[in-house]
Amino acid sequence: MDTQSAGGEMTGKGRVVMLVDNKVDGDSRVQKAAESAAAAGWDVTLLGLVRTGKGRSWKLGDAEVRLLPLKAPLAKRHAERHRSLLRRPLAYPPGPVAAYRRQWAKAWRADVATRRAALKVAPKAVGTPLFRRVEGVRLRVAGPVSNIVQRWVGLRSRHSTAAQQAGRRLRGPLDRLFTAAWTAVKGKRAWRRLEPALWDYELTYGPEIDALKPDLIHANDFRMLGVGARATVRARAAGRSVKLVWDAHEFLPGVRPWEDNAHWIPGNTAHESEYAPYADAVVTVSEGLSDLLIERHGLTERPTVVLNAPDRPADAEAHAITRVTADGEPEPTPDLRELCGIGPDVPLIVYSGSPGPQRGLGDLVETLPKLDGVHIAFVVPNPTSAYMETLLARAAELGAGDRLHTVPYVPHWQVVRFLSAADAGCIPIHHWPNHEIALITKFFEYSHARLPLVVSDVRTMSEVTRSTGQGEVFTAEDTDDLARAIKQVLADPEPYRAVYDKPGLLDAWTWEAQAEVLDELYSKLVTERKKSEPRP
Repeated sequence: MDTQSAGGEMTGKGRVVMLVDNKVDGDSRVQKAAESAAAAGWDVTLLGLVRTGKGRSWKLGDAEVRLLPLKAPLAKRHAERHRSLLRRPLAYPPGPVAAYRRQWAKAWRADVATRRAALKVAPKAVGTPLFRRVEGVRLRVAGPVSNIVQRWVGLRSRHSTAAQQAGRRLRGPLDRLFTAAWTAVKGKRAWRRLEPALWDYELTYGPEIDALKPDLIHANDFRMLGVGARATVRARAAGRSVKLVWDAHEFLPGVRPWEDNAHWIPGNTAHESEYAPYADAVVTVSEGLSDLLIERHGLTERPTVVLNAPDRPADAEAHAITRVTADGEPEPTPDLRELCGIGPDVPLIVYSGSPGPQRGLGDLVETLPKLDGVHIAFVVPNPTSAYMETLLARAAELGAGDRLHTVPYVPHWQVVRFLSAADAGCIPIHHWPNHEIALITKFFEYSHARLPLVVSDVRTMSEVTRSTGQGEVFTAEDTDDLARAIKQVLADPEPYRAVYDKPGLLDAWTWEAQAEVLDELYSKLVTERKKSEPRP
């Protein structure tokens, strides 16, 4: 089914605009969705963002990627813009006033000290005898007064700092009262007061979407849901029929927020609840999450499940062939063991994915003294982050610093081959609502790398691991049990690896299969759109 571009030329099945609130690099699900949709004949533009610097664009297969520079003045909290008389009445207003006052008080003290010294060592330079007597009286008063003023300014400055910190954390009783009051008054619309920064995304993406005139908008996750819904409404009001797909990556009420404050969850869940009804179709990552979305948003149709699965190894090889170096040679996959500085016979456990305390990386570090000779590799977006440095320091304290390695991500088409150099893949995540309901990306990546698994007893992954026999399950946050599971898979890995020879097991866990599901959904929605358009 053909459609016309903004310039009038035919563009295959239809124009799809995908939205994501990150820089695209490192988001394998979004990259694969854009690339596979474009390969299936859709005209795909993927819009992401950069938080600093200028935007840029590139091609991902036949899909176009554009990163938009995000301007986020609305992300500043109330305390960063206004003085809070209730929170810290002695604090200076936000801005340069506190720094100015501190410097001014220091300058006054320095001036008093200098003038006192001048009276002693260079009285004639100070002035006449009468002037020097007056100056002496003034300085006897100015000394203690300037000291008092400096202490007062310091006190107010400390209150200012505390007010700013509390205002950014938003964890106090005033913050909870503010949240409760606006939620009671506004309901689903309360996000406008609790999380006004969501408008920064709208003002960044909205004009770009409108200019592209899509047939279908694919909004990834909760922030982009509102952006996509509002663009859909504008398009329909202008007489264009546009379909909206909401891709829910996780259950928002169960997220451990990056900003642990009283506004974040209520504000973002209100925003999601307001715009969920605008979606023509919902896509998500697991049947468990589908159930939660149906219950929370009263969905009349079951969400379409698109797993976070990797490319088939053969497809990944094809990707590698199409990516070449500046010399025209195929882009090689890095060697995980070489990056760790270890040989082929050294036992190696790998964790690949985003880091964080709730993901159990600290538990893995604590097992190192219990795993004689075993090395651990963390494959993470930023191997030199503050959190990674903390883990490396802890490993050194335990006398195992030489057995913990942090290495960077590789492109998504190289992940399976890269990870296959390890002896086992570990998923030590803790019990959080979103951890219980899905098979996460690394589960599939480890499986295609044919690694024995060591997974915590979160519900879905532990059930699948036990049923297939592809690994061992341990009690989350129990480092003794984690060490036991690792030793068990390393002692005899072949029975776990043999599970992957079961016909059909890995075939369903491929992006190729997921891409077909997504293509069918797009085609169905765009066909419905065409049928609903008035005849000329």
